[in-house]
Amino acid sequence: MTAYGEPTVVGDGVGELVVLWGGFPIVGAAAGGLLAAGAGWVTGLAWAPAQGLFRLVDGLPDGYAMGGGVGLGVLAGLVIAALGTADRVLVTVDGTRIRLRHGDTEQEVPRSRTRVAFVDGKDLVLLDGDAGELVRQRSDLPADRLAAALQEHGWPWADTDPHRDEYRRWVPDLPGLPTGADALLRARQEALERDRRDEARELRAELGRYGVVVRDDAKRQYWRLTRSGRPPQ
Repeated sequence: MTAYGEPTVVGDGVGELVVLWGGFPIVGAAAGGLLAAGAGWVTGLAWAPAQGLFRLVDGLPDGYAMGGGVGLGVLAGLVIAALGTADRVLVTVDGTRIRLRHGDTEQEVPRSRTRVAFVDGKDLVLLDGDAGELVRQRSDLPADRLAAALQEHGWPWADTDPHRDEYRRWVPDLPGLPTGADALLRARQEALERDRRDEARELRAELGRYGVVVRDDAKRQYWRLTRSGRPPQ
């Protein structure tokens, strides 16, 4: 355990960047070149889509058609690489805090506020003393690497969600929710179905202010209450 040692960084590493910025442009260039070379053949297939585009390419001089196809393929590969880079998650942890960087967004949580950390599916989750979520960050980082990094610096780690059995599936007008939470869950359900991720994330945070913790299974929402959100007995 190195609670006061050097920070531990968990990320996808240089290899993924090489694949993103080297591999995808090369694959795109090859695909663009093949499409340009095969444009004449495609125009002979009556059922093939985008006939107008392929006829246009087939009518160009060979050098222009091939160069344009390769160039567009490289551009498409660079766009994919940029999107992949923006979606990378980098976790830096030491004995006093954890920083999570996702694209241009960075979150920092102090060790003193964290009661337990665990991985739920692909989400790294940190809970506070009220059983509310401090962080829920999706990534493809291996759970064993995250566990090793946090435990190395003395953070409390659980192999599973300690509150997993408390979740109930949400359906409209379900009793037991705080006043106003059902309307937020309705709005969030619509956001999930329309793939509005930012809106769903904002509504999750708003539900947290009501003492409601939400986890998703595909398009389904499951909820539980924090300790302070539970009605008095």
